[in-house]
Amino acid sequence: MIRVAGIDCGTNSIRLLVADCDPATGDLVELDRRMTIVRLGQGVDETGRLAPEALERTFAACREYAAVIEELGAERVRFVATSASRDAENREEFVQGVLDILGVEPEVITGEQEAEFSFNGATKELTGRTDLERPFLVVDIGGGSTEFVVGSEHVEAARSVDVGCVRMTERHLVVDGVVADPPTGAQVAAIRADVEAALDLASQAVPLGRARTLVGLAGSVTTVAAIALGLPEYDSSAIHHSRIPYEKVREVAERMLTSTHAEREAIAVIHPGRVDVIGAGALVLLAIMDRVGASEVVVSEHDILDGIAFAAAEAAGTANRRS
Repeated sequence: MIRVAGIDCGTNSIRLLVADCDPATGDLVELDRRMTIVRLGQGVDETGRLAPEALERTFAACREYAAVIEELGAERVRFVATSASRDAENREEFVQGVLDILGVEPEVITGEQEAEFSFNGATKELTGRTDLERPFLVVDIGGGSTEFVVGSEHVEAARSVDVGCVRMTERHLVVDGVVADPPTGAQVAAIRADVEAALDLASQAVPLGRARTLVGLAGSVTTVAAIALGLPEYDSSAIHHSRIPYEKVREVAERMLTSTHAEREAIAVIHPGRVDVIGAGALVLLAIMDRVGASEVVVSEHDILDGIAFAAAEAAGTANRRS
């Protein structure tokens, strides 16, 4: 077992996992897992740049995470940055800030690399399950992009497309700086059209219809699951590996897209940073289930972050053997 720290910096949130893990067996003992909504991708779709206030929110979270990593004594740290920092003209400012705080340079990975991390993080512990048909379709619905990965034991095909809960909200639901409350039918239809076009693009590289089990990752999916399960508060253990039927996903999506900000804010399982974007995220999930004909989604709390940790442990193990 090797103690590592993995950091996943996405469009909407930044997350830390410190764990003892064995990448050969898929065993992972979690020591600290935390998430901070920083909305790094604020305005990137429109301006092409990371906003100064978004960078400062992200750097503040990095300073907090640096203290945790030092306290727990991780042998290796791996920082992965995804959609927002891929798209930004001023990403070097982001890279230098992270390097100054954490002492590691963030890897601004491709969508295909992101998909591989997500698949490994989500499926290592599913390999022994006999109740889930293969191949898996792993879908990681992020803030700026969504990754599609098909595979059984390993990645067989992957594609990243630029639809996510933040990007769709900012593109279609924000008018004069204010999020629609609730969205109009035309606004919802515009999101759906974008998602359908993205699914057409994804299907060129990934055989979506061949998959037998849909595995959903990341905050939009886990939040939909928490609402569908009727949880009084967010409970990772209840959400992890829950199986949410299509009809429940449709009900939650319709509820989120017809409710006001105040009504969504009153739902305890919705993180404050997701209140305005959960409608778009739920619609992305529903559209995917419609396209692939999925009767349910298997929800995983283990995702790209766990894949990053396994990769860090593999690298540390290789370095140890060489020395």
